Amino acid sequence: MAAPKKGRGPAGGQSRPGRALVLILIAMVALTGGMFLSGHTTPRLGIDLAGGTSITLEAKTQPGKPNAINPTNMNTAVGIIERRVNGLGVSEAEVQTQGAKNIIVNIPKGTNSEQAREQVGTTAQLYFRPVLTVAASGPGEPTPSGSEKPSDGATPSAEESAKAGDKDKGDKATGDKATSPDSPTASATTQGRAVTGALKKDPTPGASDSSKPKSSTSPDASTPPVDPATAKLQEEFAKLDCTDPKQRAAAGKDAKPTDSIVACGSNTPGQYEKYVLGPAEVSGSDVSDAQGAIDQTTGEWIVSMEFTSGGAKKFKTITSRLSQQQPPMNQFAIVLDGEVVSAPSVRTALSANAQISGSFDQQSAEDLGNILSYGALPLTFEEASVTTVTAALGGEQLQAGLIAGAIGLALVVIYLVAYYRGLAFIALLSLLVSGILTYTIMALLGPAIGFALNLPAVCGAIVAIGITADSFIVYFERVRDEIREGRTLRPAIERAWPRARRTILVSDFVSFLAAAVLFVVTVGKVQGFAFTLGLTTLLDVVVVFLFTKPVMTLMGRTKFFSSGNSWSGLDPKRLGAKPPLRRSRRASGSTDPKEA
Repeated sequence: MAAPKKGRGPAGGQSRPGRALVLILIAMVALTGGMFLSGHTTPRLGIDLAGGTSITLEAKTQPGKPNAINPTNMNTAVGIIERRVNGLGVSEAEVQTQGAKNIIVNIPKGTNSEQAREQVGTTAQLYFRPVLTVAASGPGEPTPSGSEKPSDGATPSAEESAKAGDKDKGDKATGDKATSPDSPTASATTQGRAVTGALKKDPTPGASDSSKPKSSTSPDASTPPVDPATAKLQEEFAKLDCTDPKQRAAAGKDAKPTDSIVACGSNTPGQYEKYVLGPAEVSGSDVSDAQGAIDQTTGEWIVSMEFTSGGAKKFKTITSRLSQQQPPMNQFAIVLDGEVVSAPSVRTALSANAQISGSFDQQSAEDLGNILSYGALPLTFEEASVTTVTAALGGEQLQAGLIAGAIGLALVVIYLVAYYRGLAFIALLSLLVSGILTYTIMALLGPAIGFALNLPAVCGAIVAIGITADSFIVYFERVRDEIREGRTLRPAIERAWPRARRTILVSDFVSFLAAAVLFVVTVGKVQGFAFTLGLTTLLDVVVVFLFTKPVMTLMGRTKFFSSGNSWSGLDPKRLGAKPPLRRSRRASGSTDPKEA
């Protein structure tokens, strides 16, 4: 049997290192191109680096509702708080749960922190208001339907209602199961849902009234003069453009319950309706309970409401009056934070119980049930802490972190050059590739999943420099061990790789496991450290396998390294390999191929 050729290792790693290098080059180009095309060329900075206000809200147990603090209610509260913060014009605000009872609100610089604290920490006002006028809002909006001269604090008369249009032709709904078997039906506009026993779907607001006679505006002896408050309300309604986020956020805000208001609502993304609403007649505190459920008769998702004794009387009064009106003045709007979240129409008087039905799915039914049941925020919150970070302080922290990272990197480079000499070039190239991959991925993760680079995350990236350098050192030392045993460089590179690979994988697995556990059991900013540590640990494996090993193979073919140059870091004499031992092994290999 012929003796195997000396210096031959695994063919794939030695003969085709270019494939791995091409693969990682493609990945780097794709990530860099995606970063520039997305327009996010820098990582998103956390509040401790960019500056702003961080508010921690702690949920409190409510009397009579011991199980109110649950994931569903916490997520509902996060959505409501996020909407309030966005209503302030804040961009890139972060609202997230922390543990089982806390919500963290991070508001970047440029926002009035006091106003933000008032918005996110209080339980908003929820009111039921009668609809006086409704129209689609936006360019080319149609003529509004309903009363043309809503009075401040007054309900439209029956004569005005009769002029608004004929009865709507919506589908009938099932009777209110909480009242009598012959409960009447009703319809609703596309805004919101419909209350059974009271509601179902109507045409688009304003569209169904296009062929109906309009209310007369000609003054006569019986027409009362228009008071200034009503004229102002009409002017606000005419100017209101609900497609403008600023106008939409300002409409209906800071109004008293006894005032008539203009407000915006939307049932379809990108399509808005504007309303003139009368004084509030039922408040959120009058609702004792509301929840999403499946109607056993139709199989559709509905929202059932139960009122307190006082709320039931108020609701019966308003629904009795509205049931006598014509669309759209037979509607009542459910208004949260000045925004119309639903506007069902009424065909009969309702009492203590009602059901809202329409185009609900499970999520939307449960969300509306929570809003109605808890009067805005589903839980009561208290401020556990408020931290304000100035932009200057954030900049100082970022600068300090970058300086610390530069010092750490410089120390690693000095060590590598002093001890490994020429091999330090391979290590520095690998660190550069790892840095490019880390930076581009962090920049892309900001808009993708909301990842923000905070100070602990910077610390995690600095620690990763040592982890990455450790992988190179493990491989370099394995190669040097093979050379000390008398092997030449090219077979030493291939024989050292399997042993070094196992050590690197075990080491990185332990680091990743620690990062994963830290991410799961901690909250807040510490998770940034754990996430960055885990990400860079995974990238270390990618870089070592797809870049460091192939480059080492290519460098082993050059004269500078293969000849054992004293500056290569692989000089056999400096490593303690004795030439007689190497000659002895060659002689042994020539007489007995099995030992070779």
